[in-house]
Amino acid sequence: MKKRYFLQASAAVIGTVYLSRYLTKTSGVIAKSNRGFEITKTEEEWRKILTPEQFYVLRQQGTESPHTSPLDKQYAKGTYICAGCNLPLFSSATKFNSGTGWPSFFAPIKGAVDTTVDTSLLMTRTEVHCHRCGGHLGHVFDDGPAPTGNRYCMNGVALKFIPG
Repeated sequence: MKKRYFLQASAAVIGTVYLSRYLTKTSGVIAKSNRGFEITKTEEEWRKILTPEQFYVLRQQGTESPHTSPLDKQYAKGTYICAGCNLPLFSSATKFNSGTGWPSFFAPIKGAVDTTVDTSLLMTRTEVHCHRCGGHLGHVFDDGPAPTGNRYCMNGVALKFIPG
């Protein structure tokens, strides 16, 4: 019985991730005007500097498939920066293995990220976005480790890793 439940739950999670590509996002950070962000670009300008997958995640609030980012298993010392504007977002000192398939951190660099309410996928979550360009990074949950208890579950494609 436990195996059947696990398989059903796994199928539901994977289906939700893939279905999310086709549902309209409603949190509105990207949908709102770019006014208020230090870095603003037109959709065309973003498409020129981002890969199609980066554009999908950062500008259209998409989600990459789990276990596809090499940054999920990156544990070297360094800094994770926004793939859209190069703002330092997370230190490797706050990274941990959440087992979710996405890079996870228990705290961002102070002032680097902002949050908004995301009501897509028929649930309410807290969306995390870059403070400088407004790019969608992922979501934060309250099931992380000490000292914060937070799990910043980030899309690896929205980040770049700088060793050091």
